[in-house]
Amino acid sequence: MSDARRTDAVLLLVALVWGSSYLSAQTATAALPVLLVLLVRYALSALACLGLLSARRGPRRGPRRWTRDELRAGVPLGVTQAAVLVLETYGVAHTSAANAGLIISLTVVLTPLLDRTGHPGGLPPVFYAAAGVCVLAVGLLMAGDGFHAPRPGDLLMLAAAVVRAGHVALVGRLTAGRAVRPLHLTAVQALVGTALFLVPAARELPALARADAGTWTQLLYLALFCSVFAFLVQTWAIQRTSPSRASLLLGTEPVWAAAVGVALGGERFTALTGLGAAVMIAGTYWGQSVERAHRATAPHRTRAAPTAEPAEQPAEDAEETEDARDAGDTEKDTRHPATTPTGV
Repeated sequence: MSDARRTDAVLLLVALVWGSSYLSAQTATAALPVLLVLLVRYALSALACLGLLSARRGPRRGPRRWTRDELRAGVPLGVTQAAVLVLETYGVAHTSAANAGLIISLTVVLTPLLDRTGHPGGLPPVFYAAAGVCVLAVGLLMAGDGFHAPRPGDLLMLAAAVVRAGHVALVGRLTAGRAVRPLHLTAVQALVGTALFLVPAARELPALARADAGTWTQLLYLALFCSVFAFLVQTWAIQRTSPSRASLLLGTEPVWAAAVGVALGGERFTALTGLGAAVMIAGTYWGQSVERAHRATAPHRTRAAPTAEPAEQPAEDAEETEDARDAGDTEKDTRHPATTPTGV
């Protein structure tokens, strides 16, 4: 399997995991306050990341240090990621899991608007036609459950789609061409999120004593699969493709949300739902093909930034770069012309 196809497959797996997350989040927030769910999710994620980092420590230097690039990217990305999860979790608590998955897919349309600097001259019109097909698919999927006036949860999910589009574009901007290790970056984001929710959720901590095994199962799934696995793999994949293409592949999330709703949530699968799922897959494949072709033929002048380090590179920075290279995952592909976001 080529690197491009492998990246696409991984992003689709992330979409599947996130599609299943709405039912899990809805179940967890029915038993615990939203802020407490977010705190536990981030705290478990941080512990998992730190455990993985500790297990990977070198025989000579101990645990691998965070580089300046990882800290400079991780802190703002941790804030935007937390904002997305706040809006999503409150949103899914006040609307259906299916609607949450459908509305968040509008990120497909919003990300290219924020990612214009990643494509010289902007994306071709046919890309927006493909995004329009995805929007049509959202309408068909929503019609399968009947149209209705927007609820507060729907509006929160719309806001989450806007913030998530900005977050996806920011990941590309802050990690392109830098030796950023996905696990280290994910750990920073998890620690930032834990710190942000610790104080506002502290008074709700006694409620954890009343949580049953089912609730804890949902929390662990949200933390380990929907957070650590998904965010780690998303960062890894976006460094090897463009935010716009990643957003289109992640835009299949409502299809998986509908599938999980039918299989596990007892939701009805109508003809319109099936048609919407088919149109979403077609629009996603079309859009990512257009974006890939456009990126491959883009002028190389935007990729002409020198990769060599300045001769007077500070010793500390040089040591950090060497340390990252020794870790075996310094993201050499982020400097490869065929896979790097072009200055997002």
